[in-house]
Amino acid sequence: MKSRYRICNWSEYHAALEARGSLTVWIDEGVLSAWKNKQKTGKRGASNTYSDLAIE
Repeated sequence: MKSRYRICNWSEYHAALEARGSLTVWIDEGVLSAWKNKQKTGKRGASNTYSDLAIE
């Protein structure tokens, strides 16, 4: 018979799940200044929010 694992301390379990999914990203200052798209499309509606550099 397969034994069951029961979680007794939910706060520690939740903290462990959050720590497992941690990710750190370093972004250069030059990239941040060019992050938002400043060019207008000339068409109706909102312009593209992010530049091609940000999408890459």
